[in-house]
Amino acid sequence: MRKLIVSNLVTVDGFFEGPNQELDWFMLNDEFFEYVKTMLNSVSTILFGRITYQQMAGYWPTSAAEGQDPTITHKMNSLTKIVFSKTLSSADWNNSILIKENITEEIQKLKESIRPWEKDMVIFGSGTIVSAFADAGLIDEYRIILNPVLIGGGNLLFKTLSTKQKLDLIRTKTLSNGVIILYYHPKKHLWKL
Repeated sequence: MRKLIVSNLVTVDGFFEGPNQELDWFMLNDEFFEYVKTMLNSVSTILFGRITYQQMAGYWPTSAAEGQDPTITHKMNSLTKIVFSKTLSSADWNNSILIKENITEEIQKLKESIRPWEKDMVIFGSGTIVSAFADAGLIDEYRIILNPVLIGGGNLLFKTLSTKQKLDLIRTKTLSNGVIILYYHPKKHLWKL
């Protein structure tokens, strides 16, 4: 069975983006980009909500992205991307699939796929679908990339979560800039909040 991984940068005060979707607080360095390359090599599908998809689709296929790491740019543009949205009419970024309904059922089908070329799946950003999949018990691993910064407001990663879920810390990795990557596996028992 394919794993569903959440990989998101967050602030110490729990936000994954600023109040106007700002990401200018990200603390990125070469070690972080090595983590991203390794992670992208371990997946075959990236999942997005509408807002994150539109941000990524507006950046990665551009000439500005070409100046970034070519491995990451190639992976972001070539991997299969699934966007969950009831309002988008199309998903035109290369290798994108739009799913409008039954998102938890569709993810369960993808997780159970046994095609040999398919690897794990990862969610970037997309707090609403992260919460929905967490509530449904579909997330297999959380990689919380804790940035040592407080921004005082913004969008919480688990803003719409309706169940409490205990997590087991399985690994940590501290980067030289103070960023800590926390790897968690969920315990499979959910409690309603």
